[in-house]
Amino acid sequence: MTTQTLTPTRDRPEPRFTMSPELRRAVLLTALTLAGLLLGVAGEHLLRLPVLTVAGYTLAFLAGGIPAGREALHSLFVERKLDVDLLMVLAALGAASIGQAADGAILLFLFSLSNTLQDWAMGRTSSAVQALMNLNPEGATVLRGGQEKWCELGDIRIGDLLVVRPGERVAADARVVKGQTSVDESPITGESAPVDKAPGAELASGTVNLNGSVQAEVLRPAGESTLARLVTLMEQAQTQKSRTESLTERWESPYAMTVLLAVPAVYALLRFGFGLNVDDAWYRAMTFMVVASPCAVVISTPAVMLSAMAAAARGGVLFKSSAAVEALAGVRTVAFDKTGTLTQARMTLGGVVADDEQATLALAAGLESHSEHPIAQAIVTTAQERGVTPQAVTDAQAIPGHGIEGRLPDGQVAWAGNVRLAQRRDATLSAAQHSALGDLGARGSSSVIVGVGGQVLGVMGVADALRPDIRPALDALKASGVTHRVMLTGDREEVARTVAAEVGLSEYRAGLLPEDKLRLIGELPGPVAMVGDGVNDAPALASADLGVAVASGTDVAIESADVVLMRSDLGKLAGAVRLARDARRTVITNLLFAFGVILIVAPLAVAGKVPLPLGVIAHEGGTVFVVFMGLRLLGRRL
Repeated sequence: MTTQTLTPTRDRPEPRFTMSPELRRAVLLTALTLAGLLLGVAGEHLLRLPVLTVAGYTLAFLAGGIPAGREALHSLFVERKLDVDLLMVLAALGAASIGQAADGAILLFLFSLSNTLQDWAMGRTSSAVQALMNLNPEGATVLRGGQEKWCELGDIRIGDLLVVRPGERVAADARVVKGQTSVDESPITGESAPVDKAPGAELASGTVNLNGSVQAEVLRPAGESTLARLVTLMEQAQTQKSRTESLTERWESPYAMTVLLAVPAVYALLRFGFGLNVDDAWYRAMTFMVVASPCAVVISTPAVMLSAMAAAARGGVLFKSSAAVEALAGVRTVAFDKTGTLTQARMTLGGVVADDEQATLALAAGLESHSEHPIAQAIVTTAQERGVTPQAVTDAQAIPGHGIEGRLPDGQVAWAGNVRLAQRRDATLSAAQHSALGDLGARGSSSVIVGVGGQVLGVMGVADALRPDIRPALDALKASGVTHRVMLTGDREEVARTVAAEVGLSEYRAGLLPEDKLRLIGELPGPVAMVGDGVNDAPALASADLGVAVASGTDVAIESADVVLMRSDLGKLAGAVRLARDARRTVITNLLFAFGVILIVAPLAVAGKVPLPLGVIAHEGGTVFVVFMGLRLLGRRL
C-alpha cells in the first residue's frame, strides 16, 4: 500500500446544511400546491375559465392533500390513532364540498408550507449529527515497521502510531508520543482556543492538528472513539422525549377525536339551534375544525428541545435526551464528586519546607524517579518544571506502606516517605518540621519527609490539584439560579474541608462510600443533579434527577449520566442551566400561545366572525411562530 497524505482539513469547507431528499420533495409539493392555487384563482376570478379553475384547484388538492392524506391513513390504520393531518384533509374537503375550493386550497398550501418549515427546522437541528460524522477523515497515515502507510479507519488498531501532520484531523483517540503541536478541539468540546499538546497528552478523534507534526499511539479504535461515542449519544438523544413532549403526543390522538366529534355537534347546533342554512353551518363547522387543530401545540416542545440540544452540543455539552434539558431546567441542588470532578485527579507538589529547597527537591526527585506512585510522579514532574536535576541514586527500593530508599554515590542511605519511614531511620523532626507536617495535614495534603541517614532535610506536601477556574465555574452556577451546591466525597474530613473552602462550597460530606452518596442524593432538596466522573459515582448519577458526567471520566459514569461535559469544563454547566431554563420558558410561551389561539379564535369561528382563510392563517401562522421560537435557541452560546 502506498503512502498517502490527508488533505489538510483547514482547507475543507465547513459542513453546511443541505436539504434531504424528503425536504426537497416537501418543497416541491408546496410549490405545486401554491401554483395550483394561483391557477385556480386566476381561472375563477380573472380569466373566467372553468377548465383552468378545476385544473388548478385539483393540482392544489392533490399536491397538498395526498401527502397529508397518506400520513393520516398511516396513523389511522397502522398506528391506530388520529392526528392533525386527518383534520386538515377533512377540513379542505369540507370547504370544497360547499363550493369554497379556493379556501380549501389555501388551507392545504399553508398546511404544506408549515410542514415544510417544520422539516427544515428539524433538519437544521438534526444536521448536527451529520456534521459530527463528517469530522471523521477517511483514514490516516500509520507508522508500521518503520514505514508510513495509509490505512482506512476500520484498519486502524490499538497501539498503532498515527502520523498526524498540520491541518489533518485525528482519526482515532490517541496519546502523543513524539512531537509537539496545538490542536483545535472546538468540533468536540466547544473550546475555541487551540490546546497545546506535548508527549503524554491525549488527542481526541475529530480534532484538528494545527501546526506541528506528531506521532500518537492509538488508544481506542475509530468505532469506539470519543467522536463515535458522541455521534451515538446524539442519535439516541433525538429519539428520547421530555415529559412535556411525551404528554402532548399522548393527547394528540384523543384531542383529534374530540375535534372530529365536535364538528357535527357544532354543525347541528348552528343548523338547528340557530337556524343557519346548510352551507353557512357547514362552513363555520369546517372553520372551527381548522382552528381547533393542535398543530402548533404538538410542535411546540420538539422544536424547542431539539434546538436547545443542538446549541448545547456546539458548546461542548451533550444532552442525551430532551428529558435531560427539561430536568436541568428544574434543578435546585447540584452535588459534586471531588476527585476528578472538582479536582484533576492528578497529584501536584504544593510546597517544600526545607533549609535548601532545591537540594531537597533534587534528592526527592532522584529517589522518586524509581517509583510509579502518583505522589512520586508529582515530585518528579515538579522538579522537571522547575529545571531541577534529580540527584543520582542507586539501589532504589520501595518499602510498602512507608516510602522509598536508595543509596547516594558516597554510600549514604537516602530516603523519602512518611513518618513511619522517618521513625524506621531513627530520624528526628525539628519543631518547625513537626509544625509543617501539621499544617500540610490540615490542608489535606499527603506529606513526604525527605532525609539522609538519620537527618531530615525537609518536608513536602502533595495534593490533588483543583481544576483550573473551578471556583468561577461554581460561582457562575450559583448566579444561574442553583444556590444549593454540595460536595460529596469519599476522602478524609480534612481534605474535604480544605477543598470545599478553596472552591467556595459551604456544604460538604466526607468519608462516603458509593451507597452513602446514593442515600444522600435522596435526602438533598430536589430536584438534584449529580456531577461525577468515576465508577463509584455511577449509582448516584443514575439515581439523581439528573446525572452529569465529565468526559474525562470512566465509561460507566458517562453511560450512567444524562448530560456529558465534553471538555470536562464545569464552567459550561452554568451556561447549560441558563439554556435549559430558557428552553423551558420558550416551551411554556409556545404552549400558551398555541392554546390561546385555539381558545380565542375557535369560538369566533363558530360565531361566524372568522372566515376560513383567516382561520387558516391563524392556525398555520401559530405553527410557524412556535417553530421559529424554537429555532431562536440555535443561536445561543454557553
